[in-house]
Amino acid sequence: MTDVTLLDGGMGQELIRRSGGIATPLWSTQALLDRPGLVGEVHRDYADAGSSMATTNSYALHRDRLRGGNSNHYAADGVELPNMEAQLPELIEAALTEADTVRARSRIAGSVGPLGASYRADVLPPMAKAIGLYGEIARMLAPKVDVILFETLATVDAARAALAAGRQTDRPVWLAFTVDDEDGTLLRSGEPLSEAAKVAAEADAMLANCSAPEVMHRALDVMAQSAVPTGAYGNAFTMITKAFIQGGTTANDLQARRDMGPEVYANHALQWLDHGATILGGCCETGPGHIAEIATRLKAEGHTIV
Repeated sequence: MTDVTLLDGGMGQELIRRSGGIATPLWSTQALLDRPGLVGEVHRDYADAGSSMATTNSYALHRDRLRGGNSNHYAADGVELPNMEAQLPELIEAALTEADTVRARSRIAGSVGPLGASYRADVLPPMAKAIGLYGEIARMLAPKVDVILFETLATVDAARAALAAGRQTDRPVWLAFTVDDEDGTLLRSGEPLSEAAKVAAEADAMLANCSAPEVMHRALDVMAQSAVPTGAYGNAFTMITKAFIQGGTTANDLQARRDMGPEVYANHALQWLDHGATILGGCCETGPGHIAEIATRLKAEGHTIV
């Protein structure tokens, strides 16, 4: 039997469901200001479902995402979003405070999302700048989290920058890669996941995230060649196409799958254990019901959630 760290599920889409908003580049960020307590409510529901690690609502808290005037900074109706860069420290603190509501029951993973945009390989800054930007967020999160979790890494260079930035803190560093929805052995950039895994072998865990559940086992097989713990947390989006990755769209343009309810998703997640995973969870369009189903199935099969 296996000791399994059970992550939570998606935050942004869950906030949309509860608030009635739409997906913009700052939808989950705005919730920290407009709806105090809502993020904590989601954290508590995941803990109630059986999650043993909460992920802070800090995925989009980067200077480039908070700053207005770029092509990724528009709402669905074309209106430019406000410049929120000056509020970065306040937003980080708010995300940490909301996660702290489950501290007695869960460890806390400090989420550091991708620079520029999710899934895209063409917007990563030069290495020195990327390390600096990643490092700033990691250092702000580190005093109040147990793990620094760099999410949705789409390129090998992003992994290098994230690892270097994470090592500026005294916290374990986990690297999570987003892989091709048709070929789990490739990053979204088209680079071999095996090359990224060589970088992540120096981290404290490596995972595949925000990709189709059907390809996660192939990613895990690649990552299993390393000695560090591995895991996966897939999304329940319809396929993220190459056209989407080329830019000009937001998560509002992605649709939730109707065939990836809690039972089906848990079927995939439990299979990942056979491919070496010891860390499971959910990403976009998964919710507390998905995590509860995984927790129930893990316990029924004799595994221990740690």
